[in-house]
Amino acid sequence: MGPFLFNLFAVFSVVCAAGVVLNKNAVNAALCLLLSLVGVAGLFVSLEAYLLAFLLLLVYAGAIVALFLFIVMLLDTKGDARPTLHKLPLLARVMAFALVGAGVGSFVVRGQLESPDLSRTPALGASLKLYAYQLFTTYLLPVQILGFLLLVAMLGVIVLSKKFDGLDDIK
Repeated sequence: MGPFLFNLFAVFSVVCAAGVVLNKNAVNAALCLLLSLVGVAGLFVSLEAYLLAFLLLLVYAGAIVALFLFIVMLLDTKGDARPTLHKLPLLARVMAFALVGAGVGSFVVRGQLESPDLSRTPALGASLKLYAYQLFTTYLLPVQILGFLLLVAMLGVIVLSKKFDGLDDIK
């Protein structure tokens, strides 16, 4: 039952993440983000990482998505007509699809990743004290980078939802 649930949560997360990208309505995209985060929390539970699942639901799904929904609803965004494709965004899309295709192709060619030998690795996340020590020493930089990226994403939501009537509003 374990691999089935893992695959189910993985497919659910990917489908909801695609819903975030493809939705025109910002509120629906934020709700798809919430569902995607719930799917990732389900992946953590199936991997027996209960603390990470709880923190993901509490911090990201509970606070960050609620903040995004509040900002989006406060700014009253509406789905506009899709803009015409210019050369640079089209090139960026083609390059992104090529990179994803290369990643999937290399995964198919090389096969599955080898699982590590868990009998020789110490249980660093077994207690909360050791987990917190690792979080605030070894993984401090990635946590701060993620916090900065969330700040930039929040500012991006604000900037993208502001409507400009002309070039006079930009100045």
